[in-house]
Amino acid sequence: MMSYPGFRLPVQKLLLTVTCGLFGLPPVLAQEPPLPAGLGDSATVTEPRLPAGLDDNAGATAPALPAGLTGGASAQEPPLPGGLMNEPSLPGGLGGEPALPGGLGGNEAEPGKVSGIPGDSWWQSLPFTLSGFWEARVGARVQEDRWQKDLSLGESRLQLELQQDWDRARLQVTADLLFDPVLDRHRIDLERGQGWLDLRQASLLLRPADVLDLEVGRQVLTWGTGDLLFINDLFPKDWNSFFIGRQDEYLKAPSDAVKAAFFNDTVNVDVVYTPRFDSDRFIDGRRLSFFNPASGGLSGRSQPLQSDLPDRWFDDGELAVRLYRNLGSWESALYAYDGFWKSPGGMNPQTGQVTFPELIVLGGSLRGPLAAGIANFEVGYYDSREDRNGTNPLINNSEYRLLAGFEKELLPQLTLGLQYYLEWLQDYGSYRESLVEGQSPRDEKRHVFTTRLTRLLMSQNLTLSLFNYFSPSDQDGYLRMNGNYKLNDRWQMEVGGNLFYGDRRDTFFGQFEKNNNLYAGLRFSF
Repeated sequence: MMSYPGFRLPVQKLLLTVTCGLFGLPPVLAQEPPLPAGLGDSATVTEPRLPAGLDDNAGATAPALPAGLTGGASAQEPPLPGGLMNEPSLPGGLGGEPALPGGLGGNEAEPGKVSGIPGDSWWQSLPFTLSGFWEARVGARVQEDRWQKDLSLGESRLQLELQQDWDRARLQVTADLLFDPVLDRHRIDLERGQGWLDLRQASLLLRPADVLDLEVGRQVLTWGTGDLLFINDLFPKDWNSFFIGRQDEYLKAPSDAVKAAFFNDTVNVDVVYTPRFDSDRFIDGRRLSFFNPASGGLSGRSQPLQSDLPDRWFDDGELAVRLYRNLGSWESALYAYDGFWKSPGGMNPQTGQVTFPELIVLGGSLRGPLAAGIANFEVGYYDSREDRNGTNPLINNSEYRLLAGFEKELLPQLTLGLQYYLEWLQDYGSYRESLVEGQSPRDEKRHVFTTRLTRLLMSQNLTLSLFNYFSPSDQDGYLRMNGNYKLNDRWQMEVGGNLFYGDRRDTFFGQFEKNNNLYAGLRFSF
């Protein structure tokens, strides 16, 4: 027990008794040991008689004190004998909190430092913080797909994250080393996220002024209000990772960009400039089969999609801006984007390659408390600059996109999330007239409803999640199932599934029905 000046022993006895009771110690140990004779604080203790002539009778004359000990404002009490300066020590086992079992001691590693693994002292001596995880993950299709292998996933992944902080700067590098026999090629392609190295982050964050943050390099960026639905978030996504059972963090692909964040009391501003276009890691057939409108059927690893990416530095750049502030208890934001469709939005009839036409997006969002829950609203206008009148059937038309969501805790540890999403194609009449014979038309309005149920169990160590997309206009959908169990602070295991369904194979979710898969993973974090 710690000792604080001014605490009296009866108070300490009370605290000690309560502490012992909480830890289940015998009542007899809840008492402090008796003090030596004459040092007790009981009111009934009789002080020893003073020698003759030193009693404090009114008529007695006090003897003169030695020089230097005369009473005065500056006089100090003589020191107590040795051993009486502090409280007496408690019996063994009561001198503080009980020791925790091995591995649970209070000397926790500095955040980000590696600990609890062989060579721990060497890791701790590094001049920077180092953390990461090792993970094994396997997934298999639940039905035969003649365009793909039976395994959808079979990777071993080691992520290393290095971070170094200075007064007004931070360097962060995150790299994944992985091997997956599902892929036939392991050559590094940092843009597509293929090969044995995936560089997730390599950026330098600077704070030249209190109102400005500047981050330069490869970084994962995101904004918007949707739950696994995106309107104004025009940063790259990895749809292959999302559909084969990697953790949700891998849905967000990195950007090679410069981000400036300006802060003030009126409005905060984020500006992101990407000097060369970063596309989505889209479905191209190498891992997942998909509907190919050029052939009118499914394609897979034997006929991967060929693309013509805008890749000229500075000429094919992207600019994204967000202005945001709070309006009472609501978060509000305005967005603007100037770049290209992130996934293929067109086709070159001469080469057969898919293209990424120019795109401008303007939008806004609100998020805040409503009816004992959290509501969000988001809207965006997609201006397809290369087909503004809708007469080119090989380029996406302009469209409005709308999102409304609501999340609420139904019961303790049980949360429900609902969303409605709309894609409203513009110039639909011109679009229908421009279609060639045999080409399947899109619906003018595509509706999607999502439902998320999340349940926490076993002291929140077990998380069960169901997330379902359903489109009444396309008559298709996608069910994501996941269970994650945290064994301890370092180990966690996970199982889940991705199930697609639909009446037609040319709708967004229906085309992936052959890719239905179940997966399992084990992760060790350090």
